[in-house]
Amino acid sequence: MSRVYNFSAGPSCLPEEVLKECAAEMLEYGTTGQSVMEMSHRSKAYEPIIADAEAMVRKLMNVPENYKVLFLQGGASTQFAMVALNLGNKKGKAAYINTGVWSKKAIAEAKKLGIAVDVIATSEDKGFNYIPKVEKIEGDYDYAYICLNNTIMGTHYEYIPETGNIPLVADISSCVLSEPLDVSKFGVLFAGAQKNLAPAGVTLVIIRDDLITETPRAGTPTMLTYKTHADDGSMFNTPPCYTIYVLGKVLHWVEKNGGAEGMGKRNHEKADYLYNYLDNNDFYHATAQKGSRSLMNVPFLTKYSTGAADEASVAKEKEINDKFVKEAAAAGFVNLKGHRLVGGMRASIYNAMSFEGVKALVEFMKKFAEANK
Repeated sequence: MSRVYNFSAGPSCLPEEVLKECAAEMLEYGTTGQSVMEMSHRSKAYEPIIADAEAMVRKLMNVPENYKVLFLQGGASTQFAMVALNLGNKKGKAAYINTGVWSKKAIAEAKKLGIAVDVIATSEDKGFNYIPKVEKIEGDYDYAYICLNNTIMGTHYEYIPETGNIPLVADISSCVLSEPLDVSKFGVLFAGAQKNLAPAGVTLVIIRDDLITETPRAGTPTMLTYKTHADDGSMFNTPPCYTIYVLGKVLHWVEKNGGAEGMGKRNHEKADYLYNYLDNNDFYHATAQKGSRSLMNVPFLTKYSTGAADEASVAKEKEINDKFVKEAAAAGFVNLKGHRLVGGMRASIYNAMSFEGVKALVEFMKKFAEANK
């Protein structure tokens, strides 16, 4: 078997040893005589699996005691609505910082639900290639909202806004456990699992107890109420049992590799190596501005990506990008095609991507550049 280097933005690569453990236990977990896929979520066999997953989240992320850890469904996109419905129940007003596609979607969802949204800063003026500096957020808001890492644009907050008594909400889907994060600075954190935690199917939510309200906005469905899930330990309905099981295994792998601190060291080494090459050659360049660059998602363009709108320039750019993606895939580097809003290529180098994988990609990039100058 020959595995490729998978640079997908999500679902992303998982640690190989975790995949092997899951494969070995597919037919029978322990001595239960059944697969985790077949277990009742309310069985004695499954109870320790979900309990361990929660315990590992709390340990690795240093979650304070006055926060609940929830395993929900619906992806991070459902959290756009849940945040607005549950936290926007007092003044009906919230502050958002717009840094790209996912924050724009969150803003649109909040507005649809009747929240008076103040977009207090945006990086749209430069195609969302940087994070605006908003060190302090003040005002009469129910909550303030940021997307900590922007998968598509490859940008990341290198600071946490100070919000005082305003609960800070952050979408951390594409950077969860990529480095240490002070949970106590936030009211709500949420992450779709399919980047750094597990296969698609479960969404991690960490929410401060005082924000779990009994009276969300009028008309909020039962399933979209945080209290529903907090009261029943994520067991109000059938949770994504198998994905939670894999998540637990990934978290043990993270712990074995130094926890959040170890991941941070590993990820900085990978990102620094790739950005250093991008910044010191005459064929490629990174699209995100220095000071706002993601450790996880690295979009880059070739010298042919001039931004010119004439037919010849567009055709040349598409030709060279398509050639890069095709030849990279043939060489074992897959899912490098950039998002249509940025173009070019994008290497997502999540926790499970090895330094060897990034180094091998850079070697391929050098050869491609030399052959296509």
